[in-house]
Amino acid sequence: MNKKTMLKGCAVLALGLMMAQCDGNKQTSAPVATPATGVATTGLKIAFVEVDSLLSSYQFCIDLNQEMVKKEENIRATLNDKGKKLESEQQDFQYKFENNAFTKARAEEEYNRLMKKAQDLEELKVKYAEELAIENQKNNLQLRDSINNFIKIYNANKQYDFILSNAGFDNLLYGNPAYNITGEIIKGLNARYKKD
Repeated sequence: MNKKTMLKGCAVLALGLMMAQCDGNKQTSAPVATPATGVATTGLKIAFVEVDSLLSSYQFCIDLNQEMVKKEENIRATLNDKGKKLESEQQDFQYKFENNAFTKARAEEEYNRLMKKAQDLEELKVKYAEELAIENQKNNLQLRDSINNFIKIYNANKQYDFILSNAGFDNLLYGNPAYNITGEIIKGLNARYKKD
């Protein structure tokens, strides 16, 4: 029993000595970043971009959005015009039907024509919605490619290890403003877009 107590004591003493030695040689596990350079003591260089600000200030994105708004307005106007014409034809049919202006066969024929026209209008709405969704997806890909390609070029000189994105509170809850390169990215993107 004495041996067991002695072994336990030696084990505790050895463990204590090891922890003390490790504590003496221990460096901070979390890297300490220096805001002026963006370089952490571990050698990592990190920056972030506020995506919301980028998208609201990048002229290419603004132009794409304006183009989409115009297309949506044109589609809405076209659909409204067709809808009003159809509604007018339906009211005209209803008036003539109530005043016995049609034979039964002619009334059925006109009713079927108007139903087909209404169905065609619904199909046109779906077609336009799909076309807008496809174009919107294409625009998003162009925008993403434009930003990613610029950041690769930008980072060739800056040599960041990580460039994080921050959209609201989605990815980055806090970022030291010294690491925010949004303004530089917007300026570079807009300068490059003007050249194109």
